[in-house]
Amino acid sequence: MDMRAAVAALVEKGIRAAFPDAEVPADIGGMLEVPPERAMGDFAFPCFRLSRTLRMAPPMIASRLCQNINDPDTARVECVGGYLNFFFNRGNFARGTLEAILASPGKWGSSGEGAGKTVCMDYSSINIAKRFHIGHLSTTVIGNSLMRIYKFLGWNTVGINHLGDWGTQFGKMIAAYKRWGDKKTVEEGGIDEMTRLYQRFNAEAKNDPSMDDEGRAWFKKIEEGDSEALEIFHWFKDVTLKDAMRVYDILGVHFDSYAGESFYADKTGAVVKELEEKGLLKDSDGAKVVDLDEYGMPPCLILKSDGATLYHTRDLAAALYRKKTYDFSKCLYIVAYQQDLHFRQLFKVLELMGYPWAADQMKHVSFGMVSYEGQALSTRDGVMIYLDELLTRAQEKALAIINEKSPNLENKEEVARQVGVGAVVYSTLQNNRIKDIDFRWDRALNFDGETGPYVQYTFARCSSVLRKAPASLACPDWNALSDDDSQYLLRLMSRFPEAVADACDKDEPSIVTRAVTEIAKAYNKFYYENRVLDEDPGVAAARVALTKACADVIRTGLYLIGLEAPERM
Repeated sequence: MDMRAAVAALVEKGIRAAFPDAEVPADIGGMLEVPPERAMGDFAFPCFRLSRTLRMAPPMIASRLCQNINDPDTARVECVGGYLNFFFNRGNFARGTLEAILASPGKWGSSGEGAGKTVCMDYSSINIAKRFHIGHLSTTVIGNSLMRIYKFLGWNTVGINHLGDWGTQFGKMIAAYKRWGDKKTVEEGGIDEMTRLYQRFNAEAKNDPSMDDEGRAWFKKIEEGDSEALEIFHWFKDVTLKDAMRVYDILGVHFDSYAGESFYADKTGAVVKELEEKGLLKDSDGAKVVDLDEYGMPPCLILKSDGATLYHTRDLAAALYRKKTYDFSKCLYIVAYQQDLHFRQLFKVLELMGYPWAADQMKHVSFGMVSYEGQALSTRDGVMIYLDELLTRAQEKALAIINEKSPNLENKEEVARQVGVGAVVYSTLQNNRIKDIDFRWDRALNFDGETGPYVQYTFARCSSVLRKAPASLACPDWNALSDDDSQYLLRLMSRFPEAVADACDKDEPSIVTRAVTEIAKAYNKFYYENRVLDEDPGVAAARVALTKACADVIRTGLYLIGLEAPERM
C-alpha cells in the first residue's frame, strides 16, 4: 500500500475543494515530510509553498485544507500551525501494507522505472598478475549492489570488469618468465609465482638496465601481435582470472564483459584521428594533449612524446565503444575519489568531441579509500590484506561462533560462509560510499550490534516463527497491529520502496543497508513486545502475516546489498 500516494491524493482533493481556482502542485508526494517524532503523525504536509500563490498565511491554508479532508479509512488529519499532520488508520494501513508486500514475494520495492533503459557499470577492474586485495573490495561490492538495485528497478544492466592488462610491465613479466619460469610452476603457483618472477626481474634490472629494454621489446611484440607473446600474455590473464573467480564466486559477483585496456588498444587510433580532425589536439613538449584550461582543469594527455597511448586514450575508446555497443542511458564508473580529475577530464573531452550524452549519462560513482589499521595500503611496504584471506578468516570466526552457540545446527559450514562473507560486505556498505574506510579486523568481524550477521539473524528469527506457525490460520485481525511497535515496523516496510528508489537515484547502496537494518531492529522490538503465536487466532494470523512480510523485505534488502539470508543460525 503506497501511503505516500494515498496521503498525497487526500491533500490534492483538499486543495481542489478548498481552493477551486488554485493550481495544484505537481509534486505533492515529494512535499510530504516524515515527522521527527511518531506522536506528530505518519506524514506531514507543509503549507508554506502554497502561501505565495494563494496569498494566505500557511496556518490559514492548513486550517482550510483540514476542513476539506475527511477520509478516516485512510488517515486522520490534524492542523498544527502551517502543517497538516496525517495519522494513518492503523488497521487499514496494516492490512493494505501487508497484502501489498505478500502479493508479490521478493518484489516489494521493485518497479519498471528502468524499462527500456541500459546502464553500464565499470567496477572491480582488477589488475592482471596481481592478487585481489581489500583495496578492490569497495568497488566490487558497491558495483555488485548497484547492479542488483538497477536490475530490481527494471534496468538492463551490463557489468564490466575493465581489466588492467596493458603496459610495459607485461613485457617484463614475459621476459622474466622466459628467463626463469616454466609452465608447471606458474600453473601451480598462480599469481604468487608470477609476482615472484616480476619482482625478481625488477630487482635484477637495477644492476642490469638492459633487462628493461628486453621487457620493452616483449611488450612491443604484444602490441604487434606476435603469436608467442600473445599466447603467454593471454595465459597470464587466464591464470589471474581463475584466481579472481574464486573470490567473485564467494561474493556472488558476476560480470557481462571482461574487456580491459588491451581490448581497446587497437581502437585508440580512431580516437586520436577524430581528435585531430576536430582540432582538439595540441602539441605539448612533443606530447599530444587536449587543452582544458578554460574549464579549470589541466591538459588531458592523449599521446606521450613517443606516441604511446595513455589511460585517457583507452578510456575514450572504451566510452565510445560502450555507447555504440550498448546504447546506454547511463554509464557508471565505480572508482575511488582520487580519480575524480581523470573522469572530469574524460567526460569534458567527450563533450568537446561533440557527444553531449557524456554530460548527463556518464557518472563517476566515487568512494573513499581503504586503509589498514590506520596505515595506507601498499604492496611495496607489505601493508596489504588479500581478499580471499579476509573472507576465509571471516568464515572461520563465524564457524567458531556457530559451534559455540548453535553446535547442533545443520549445514554449519554453509551458514558460516553466508554469515562471514555477509559481515565483510555489510561493513563496507553500511556507511556512505564516499567515507574512507579504516579496515580493522575487530570491526569487520564483529557480529554484534548493527552488522550483517545481526540482520541475517533477524531473518532467521522470522523463519523460525514461520516454521512454528500453524499451516492454516484464521482471518487476520488487522487491528491487532495497531500498537506502536507494529505500526513503526509497518511504516519502515511501507517506505522500503522509497529507499530502493533513492539508492538508485543517488547510486548509494548504504541507503538500502540502513533501511533493512532499521527494519530488522524494529522487528526485534516488536518480537520482544508481542507474542506472535498468540492464543487469539485472529491476532496470531495478523502477527504471522507481519512476520512473513518482514522476512520477505529483509531477504530482498539483503539480496540488494549482496548478502544471503540463512533460514537457520
